[in-house]
Amino acid sequence: MSSFGTFYRVTTFGESHCKAVGVVVDGCPPGLALTEADVQPQLNRRRPGQSDLTTPRDEKDRVTIMSGTEMGFTLGTPIAMIVPNQDQRPHDYGDMDFYPRPSHADWTYIQKYGVKASSGGGRSSARETIEKYLRQAHGIEVVAFVSSIGPASIEPMSAYPSAEAEAEWLASWHSWWNMLKTVKRSDVDANDVRCPSAETAARMRDVIYRFKDAKDSIGGTVVCVIRNVPAGLGEPCFDKLEAKLAHAMLSIPATKGFEIGSGFAGTNIPGHVHNDKFVPKGDGLGTETNFSGGIQGGISNGEDIYFKVAFKPAATIGMPQETATYQGEPGTLAAKGRHDPSVLPRAVPIVEAMATLVVMDMLLAQLSRQAAAAAIPRDGVPPVLRGALARQSE
Repeated sequence: MSSFGTFYRVTTFGESHCKAVGVVVDGCPPGLALTEADVQPQLNRRRPGQSDLTTPRDEKDRVTIMSGTEMGFTLGTPIAMIVPNQDQRPHDYGDMDFYPRPSHADWTYIQKYGVKASSGGGRSSARETIEKYLRQAHGIEVVAFVSSIGPASIEPMSAYPSAEAEAEWLASWHSWWNMLKTVKRSDVDANDVRCPSAETAARMRDVIYRFKDAKDSIGGTVVCVIRNVPAGLGEPCFDKLEAKLAHAMLSIPATKGFEIGSGFAGTNIPGHVHNDKFVPKGDGLGTETNFSGGIQGGISNGEDIYFKVAFKPAATIGMPQETATYQGEPGTLAAKGRHDPSVLPRAVPIVEAMATLVVMDMLLAQLSRQAAAAAIPRDGVPPVLRGALARQSE
């Protein structure tokens, strides 16, 4: 389906080389300041042609708000936005009318629908990020960055070494959590790779150029941190917060994996180390470590939420590949056109956008629940203590 969300719902339309792509956003509260100037910066971060590390396609990605706002404020009605495709070159895809591109969606789409878009990736192309981030009401911050490209990585020590080397290993995780607390979008955008470490970004750039020169491609990972999320978001059992985040992230084209918190590295960490101990924080509780990634039991616990998304190498490459036509005849395909040697730098704002959609949807669900609960007359006893007091009186 082309819609995502329940309380805050986004429906996208358009293909990679059609006349325009667009989105309808339903469920945005009325009275929120919103103009094209709010949306355009994120489209600028995602658009092609930003550097020689990405496809040279010259799409301007200029957004126009068609409905749902008046005098610069939302009306509470559906918000429709459209972005024209200006740099279309369908002739670049002529040979692909006969060959399904290896590891691309051509074959599966034609099996699904019986027809495929004649150029580009059709609906499978990652050109659908058109929405404004929610910050004003709750101060929620979403920042994503490239954490690895090929072997170049900024991530902490993953494999748990031994009890003797535990201190150094744990220090690398604390350094990671501290970085997640402070990393800013300006740090990420300081270089064309979108990695907040200049040293690691330089190594990532070398990796991308190596594959670009070979007319090949390379994958990597994007890490996203969501800060200031209130505790209590998530709808167990089947709409747990991490489950909705995984759904959102794995709906992005080229994604092949999702980890939250310690992820797969947590499988070889002893429980007494991996357990996040509760400590007093502010007027409540927090955790001393954050291997859980800010979510426990499918519900946000108030700590920073962080997760990692794996992106495969771009399937469309200029290197000749042995493959077969749709009729099963062997042949060789060397893709024409303008393609990314690595999709990672341009994937960053897409990951941020999808994360924001999930948090907004879960936040509206929780606010609805809280409003319904607030209408019930109370006896002054906090619900969390009612059971304990009843047992004491028995």
